[in-house]
Parts: sequence; C-alpha cells; structure tokens
Amino acid sequence: MTKDNQFLGDMYPACRRIVQAETWRAIVDELPQDFDLDTFPAFLAPRLSEYNLPPYLHDLADIEVRLYHLTVRQEPVNFHPDSLCVNPTLSLIKVGWQGLPSLIQQQGETQIEPKDGDEFILFWREPREGKPVVQAATPDELLALKIVVENLDKRELARHENTTQAALDRAIEYATARGVLLAPLSLITRDRSLFTADREIPDKFLTAKVFTLQCHITQVCDLRCKHCYDRSNRSTLRLEDAVIVFDQLYDFCQSRHVYGQVSLSGGNPLLHPQFLDIYRAAVERGFMTAILGNPTTSEILAEIIDIQKPEFFQVSLEGMQQHNDYIRGTGFFDRVMRFLEDLKAAEIFSMVMLTLTRDNMAQVLPLAELLRGKVDIFTFNRLSTVGEGAQLLTPGKKEYEAFLHAYLEAKEQNPAMGLKDSLINIIRCREGTELFGGCAGFGCGAAFNFVALLPDGEVHACRKFNSPIGNIHEQNLTEIYDSAKAASYRKGPSACRGCQIRHVCGGCLAVIDSQGLDITSDCDPCCFMERA
Repeated sequence: MTKDNQFLGDMYPACRRIVQAETWRAIVDELPQDFDLDTFPAFLAPRLSEYNLPPYLHDLADIEVRLYHLTVRQEPVNFHPDSLCVNPTLSLIKVGWQGLPSLIQQQGETQIEPKDGDEFILFWREPREGKPVVQAATPDELLALKIVVENLDKRELARHENTTQAALDRAIEYATARGVLLAPLSLITRDRSLFTADREIPDKFLTAKVFTLQCHITQVCDLRCKHCYDRSNRSTLRLEDAVIVFDQLYDFCQSRHVYGQVSLSGGNPLLHPQFLDIYRAAVERGFMTAILGNPTTSEILAEIIDIQKPEFFQVSLEGMQQHNDYIRGTGFFDRVMRFLEDLKAAEIFSMVMLTLTRDNMAQVLPLAELLRGKVDIFTFNRLSTVGEGAQLLTPGKKEYEAFLHAYLEAKEQNPAMGLKDSLINIIRCREGTELFGGCAGFGCGAAFNFVALLPDGEVHACRKFNSPIGNIHEQNLTEIYDSAKAASYRKGPSACRGCQIRHVCGGCLAVIDSQGLDITSDCDPCCFMERA
C-alpha cells in the first residue's frame, strides 16, 4: 500500500483523531510518494519529539495497523478443531503503554490517557461472527496460551506453580469463551443408528457437554428407608482411591472434551470420615460438585462452601409428613424443611427428590404446593423395586399416565415443579409441546453421560439397579466406559428403536429391570406411547 492521505486516516483512525489537523498534514506531506502505509508506526517512532506527539502514538499505530489487516482478512475459522488450539487469527504484541485499546474503542470527546508500562495486546477474530477483537491480554489468557502453545502437562504445572488443575482449567475455559482458544466438540455423543433416519434431532439431545460421576462414597446412613436400593455391606471408599478415580475422571473428560461433575452420594456422604477431603480433591481437579445426601448443619455447609459452593444439594421427601416419616423415619420431614431454609440462606441451589410409588402418588401435588417458594426444584423418580424397595408397589400404566397429566397441569402454576421422568415427553409430543431432555438430558443417560461409582470400587451404569460395568481396582474409568458392557446400556431397549421420542426417552432401565423384564429388548412397563 502506498501513500494516500485518506487511506492513511482510514488505517489509523485513532491516531488521526488524537493528532492535530495541521500536524497530521505535515506528517503526511513528509511521507515518500511510494510509502508503504504498513510501516507508518516505524516512521512515527523517531519523530514523536519533532512533532510534539504523545509518546505512546507509535505503539497505538502498531495496534491499529494490525487491527486493520485483521478486519479486512476474511479467512474462515474452524470453530471446532480436532483438539484444543490457538485461534489461527490470533496475534500478540508487547507495547510500552497500558490502556491503548481503549483509545481505539472510545467514543466522544473524553480521552483516557494511557499509562506508562508494558502490556501485551491480543488481536483475533471472534469465531462465531468473525468480529475483530483487540484487547489487553489478561493473566488468565496468557497462562492459557502458554499451556496450549507449549503443550504443558496441567497436573505437573499445578504442582510446580503451587496452584490447582481447577485454576488452570478456568484459565483455559475463559480463553475459550473469549475465542482466544478454540475447543473441539464433545466426543460423548449418541449413536445415531438408535434413532429414525427420517427425523431431524437437535444436537443438544445427542451430544453431552458434561459427564457426571455419581460417587457413592459410603454405605453408612443415618436412615433406614423402606425403599432403599442397597443396604449391602460394602467397604467405604478410601481417600486415596477417590483421588485415583478423580484423576482418571479428569483424563477421561479431557480426552472426550467435556466438563466433569462429581456428585457425592451414599448412604449419606456427609457421614464419610473424610468427606471434606474427598470433596476438596474433586474441586482441586476442576470438577463441578453436587451433594445428594441428608440434612446437615449450617456449620458443615459453611465448610463446604469455603471449598466450593456445590451446583446443588439434593435431599429427599417421600410425601407429606406422616407418609414421609413412615418411609424415612420420625422427624425427618421437619429436618428437611428446616434444612431447605439453611440452603436458601447459604444461596445453594436446592433440590427435593421423591421416589414415586403407588402409595405416595396422590401426595405428590400437595407436597409440591407445600414446597412452593421453599425449594428451587422438586421432582420425582419412579420406584425401582430392588433391595428394600421390593416390598413396595409401583403405579400401573393407566394410573401413571393420568398422574403425569395432572402433574403437568399443576406445574403450569408452580415454578418449583421440575421435569425428569422421560415418559412425560409422550404427552408433550402428543400436544406438540417442545420436548425436554428426559431423565438425564438425553433420555436415559445410563453409562452415557453418567456412571455410578460404589464405595467398594464397582462402577454401575445406574445406581438404581444392579448394572455393573467394571471396577476401578481392576480397570481405569476410560476402559470401563468404552467396554462392551457399558455400550449395551447405552443402546437401551430394542423395543424403543424407531420411536419418534427415543432421543429423549428410552424409558427407565431400572424400572424395566426391577419388573423382571429385559432391558435390551423390553420397553418401559409404564410406557403409553402409541405404536405402529
């Protein structure tokens, strides 16, 4: 590009705005006829004193010429590369002044004066819209770039720098959200052969962005619930084994390009003698955390929050007070109601889960009304008649369908009522209402976007029924997930193949199994979907 007064002003508009008109004309007149406008910053540097120009002007010009070329270039950006990488449009320079990008972005007459001091400036095009971005690099962005460019081992770096993997991952997540880094798509995806080929299925129902390890760390419990799935005598999960499996989960999530979540459960996980240590180990590896347990004290809640506020704390109720205390023990209803107040005071997202049986079905809506304003989400799972639950009864198909209609009608007026059971999608499909993700966001998520770890190391596709897929003392988590056993649970029943809502349903494998049916072939006994 050669000398052109107008074009020079277009390439360097902030410089043109700052320099007085007479001075700008004098500078332009001094430029050779065949002057390369890209070299204008170098031309300015030795003339700052001569023209009484701001000392930062040549650095500002250097930023502007780079931004100009970033704006006019239109090469496509692969938003989803095969591995985490630097945005190919990104460039970085070091300048001697702080605050220069604000001079380019500012509007109006007020001018913010830059401060003397080194600063790194990043330039890139935002992948989604192609918008050019220029900004001072944050410490997190520089750290993330260093990790990716130098291919550093985050586990080793965390130890060497006296930080945590969580802190390093947060830096990478921030840089990725800004578009400085580009991340690959999740590899936790559904097998499309499970669904009808003539139906367009939204990607949100096929690809998981989060993988959850439901970690049952102890069988010890302060209750003797009449529907308990498992009272077997299993050893308590040792802290050192929890650390090993969390490291395996971290590697698994990194390789599959998903976020990890650890949901601590039991028994009552809070009764594990090293609960806080296990919780901290999960947090240090950057996992989201959740607790599925019984009410605890506000002091213990404060200790948990000091480590990391959980995504949610789930407790259980089985109906109104009399029925609940018959199932879970005298006084438990009142304990939960008081604890919900503690969760609200601590600003922790609260969930109440009910195990649905024939005996408590009529109490669900009154309980939901009682919980209005006291809980963030109230929902239910159908009983799996295993363990102690074998003595209880489940609802029949017709009465369950009627219950779901009543539940959905009540939900329209009660924001606390959540959606979980996948069979609700049958009604939404009939009514032309938008489908929701079902039990786990993808219909049945057993061995797909979650697995359950038992205290003795057994890994199950789902905790609600006997569904072993491996053992962490014999295999690592990746081997277990990739095993043929795990894959068989992901396929679900063959009877569901071809169903128009299969991607958000597949029934409940635990219910199918507990009714003596075959989870590989038989559909959910409560399914009321019309079949061709």
